[in-house]
Amino acid sequence: MGGKPGAIECPRGVSIREFKHEQRIQIAFSYRGTECRELLPPQKITKSALTYAHGVRVEIQRKIKDGEFVYAEYFPGSAKAKQFGSASRHVLIGKLLQDQLETYERQVESKSLSPSTLDGYRKAINSDRMQFWAEKTLAEATPSALRSWIGEMKVTAKFARNLLTPLRSVFEDALNDDLIAFDPFERIALTKLLKQTATASEYEVDPFTAEERALIIAAARADEWPMVQFWFNAGPRPGELIAMKWPKVNLKAGTVRIDLNQVAGVEKGPKTAAGIRDVDLTPEAIAALRAQEPMSRAKGEHVWLNPASGQPWTTDAQIRKTLWVPLLARSGVRYRNPYQARHTYASAALTAGANPWYLAQQLGHEDATMVFTVYGKFIADDYKKPKATLKAVG
Repeated sequence: MGGKPGAIECPRGVSIREFKHEQRIQIAFSYRGTECRELLPPQKITKSALTYAHGVRVEIQRKIKDGEFVYAEYFPGSAKAKQFGSASRHVLIGKLLQDQLETYERQVESKSLSPSTLDGYRKAINSDRMQFWAEKTLAEATPSALRSWIGEMKVTAKFARNLLTPLRSVFEDALNDDLIAFDPFERIALTKLLKQTATASEYEVDPFTAEERALIIAAARADEWPMVQFWFNAGPRPGELIAMKWPKVNLKAGTVRIDLNQVAGVEKGPKTAAGIRDVDLTPEAIAALRAQEPMSRAKGEHVWLNPASGQPWTTDAQIRKTLWVPLLARSGVRYRNPYQARHTYASAALTAGANPWYLAQQLGHEDATMVFTVYGKFIADDYKKPKATLKAVG
């Protein structure tokens, strides 16, 4: 409490300033880490006037918390109104997003960012959803506006997080440049919000049955079936399959070293140390490699070539369009995307009694958590037994 002794008692944060010819009501609050004291317009000092001043202070504090406070709207003649300015009311988020995209492009040039990651960021920044912010200013990006926009996306949590990454970078930079008082993402409890509003992923593990695999391989041409059979029996990721090199294949030992992944035409190492591994090959996988050997070994290091061009594959999309879609159409098998070949390898191995921890190592996972999460229904009750012999799925 404060105020002139013997006078009306002032609410917290409200005081009465004495001037030579008048008294003025003053309110105090904190904004952007600065203690602010501002005078209200001249008025008779009464209890109701002090109560009104308290209400103004509470309203200001609420707007500061919600990111909606504009200093000049309350105190246009104040020096602090100029100090805190209104830059955020003129800076378009769309412009900042395009600047962020240019930053990502420079990072690709310096090899600190992969082309595939850049492609994802570009799609996010130029997406229809992100256009919501194109003509909005930083000042309009309040926590409530951000919360409402995210809540109405109706996408998976993973998709939402990928979409939000560039926007989060924009707000972080704006905060560092003093264009905004705080990052609105810090006030929306994003994890909880996505849990409440995101949709469940429609993607599911849908492996091919033994009968379907037989039909697919039977429908494949002579220059197609080795890769398909190998994929079903070794389970590499699409990019790992594309990047496979003959020097890493040891047919005598029955292993292949996986240490590269090709994404968007660029080869790179795995994201984790677990991604580097020696995959044990089934007899069917070895037979596929032996059949492929005369078709590609003399043409270079790459094991698998695009039958249409005789050149190494460049992307998994190329495999899907050039080989996978027409092959499944010829086989009469219900379509599933190429990644299901990896799921087929894992599910068939677990059904045959493979140890989940061993399989996790073969798949390039850091531990067995993903195996239990993704393939739990295929795990036999006696999964804790030692390494099992993988059943061929060719």
